[in-house]
Amino acid sequence: MSDNGCGFPAPGLHSFLFKPIFTVGGFEFNKIMLLALLSTLVVVTFFTLAFGKAKVVPGKIQLLGELAYDFVRRGIVYETLGKKEGEKFVPLMVSLFFFIWIMNIWSVIPLAQFPVAASIAFPAVLAAIVYLVWVPLTFKRHGFVGGWKNITGYDNSLGPIKWLVSFIEFFSNLLVRPFTHAVRLFANMFAGHLMLVMFTVASWYLLNSWLIPAAGVSFIMTMGMIVFELFVQAVQAYVFVLLACTYIQGAVSEHH
Repeated sequence: MSDNGCGFPAPGLHSFLFKPIFTVGGFEFNKIMLLALLSTLVVVTFFTLAFGKAKVVPGKIQLLGELAYDFVRRGIVYETLGKKEGEKFVPLMVSLFFFIWIMNIWSVIPLAQFPVAASIAFPAVLAAIVYLVWVPLTFKRHGFVGGWKNITGYDNSLGPIKWLVSFIEFFSNLLVRPFTHAVRLFANMFAGHLMLVMFTVASWYLLNSWLIPAAGVSFIMTMGMIVFELFVQAVQAYVFVLLACTYIQGAVSEHH
């Protein structure tokens, strides 16, 4: 019986905690890390099969790989950065998009049933990678003084409020931006997984009670949630990469 006395095993933070699969020298390797590793293997394997032995007339896997690669390259990177500036960042953005997407998809895969991005550590590291790309790039492109002007939006034409604007821009860009970049992905995957767990457990609980018709409704809701979650998973990968490109675009532009 659960603590609430009704027998319903309500989902909570325990749904996001996993016991170590094994421990080596104090380092714990758990299910989330395993899924992240599998995500990496899936992405690397797919693109290796697609482009490892590329042909002039592409086969099915190569064609699928080209479509996937071009979706990110043309649909996100070129649209945001332009072809000239964006080409050098295409490999990074393609890697980020498909790594995040596959990490998210695990939530609807039997036995896995957990989106890796629902663990804040992974979105935080990915956001940090993007941060360490666009911040140094800003100073490389504009120099030390120009870089700070770019980041803070310093503009003499603003008059007395230029210092206030600069402070707000500094705080927003260097401190808030990486935080929101990570949390946006994390929060959506966290909430989505919690809802899926709740409806799945509710369906099973109701099925084992006299409320069998209600179990059917809950099951239909669960199926609808899975379809919706598949959409959200792709959108979150898209948004994360789009924001990354936007930050880089701001780093290379003359006016922030």
